[in-house]
Amino acid sequence: MISIDNITVSYGENNYVLKSLSLSIEEHEIHGIVGLNGSGKSTLLNTLYGLKKANSGKISINQHRLTKKEMAFLATENFFYSGITAREYLSLFNSPDYDIEQWNALFTLPLDDFIDGFSSGMKKKLALMGVLKQDKPIIILDEPFNGLDIESCRMVRSLLLALMKKGKTIIVTSHIIETLTNLCNQIHYLENGKIKYSRTKEQFNDFQQNIFEEIEKRNEKIIRDLI
Repeated sequence: MISIDNITVSYGENNYVLKSLSLSIEEHEIHGIVGLNGSGKSTLLNTLYGLKKANSGKISINQHRLTKKEMAFLATENFFYSGITAREYLSLFNSPDYDIEQWNALFTLPLDDFIDGFSSGMKKKLALMGVLKQDKPIIILDEPFNGLDIESCRMVRSLLLALMKKGKTIIVTSHIIETLTNLCNQIHYLENGKIKYSRTKEQFNDFQQNIFEEIEKRNEKIIRDLI
């Protein structure tokens, strides 16, 4: 069990993004984090991975502190050194059992081309290959479907489900709710810096409908006044 206990995170004085947030994450499952823009999804993942330090609270797994040694992280925006090929990028991650050609049969990237010429979708797939090459038990993915075409999205979904069956714990965000309801075991709704509620697969239909209705009601009057 991954336990996030009362973490508070701010950017500068009094600019609190996460506010005494608590969440329990079952291992060997896929967990989705959803919320409106600015709700703190990326901050939560950055804090979980250790890129952002919490003001207070703790994050643990099975009673010990969670560390980067147990996690691999895909950021929303991926950084690549200029003037290197995709193959050179992947060589930065040490994994003797990783068969790059076999994996690339799935990702279909021109490994000997310079990354500078890649599209956003190709860069996303390359960054994901780097994450998977690390072979960590916990995989954290911030908007992994951004920039991918329909075929690549389905491939990534199938891959994540297979990794879960192999025992990986996967935490993923997406601004497209349907990508999570078709993938996750649980979805956690983040609002105003806290997890407002969590839902299991059996509750996804009502969960999705409630979110859409809430958004539509919020905007209904403004749209009516505009048109």
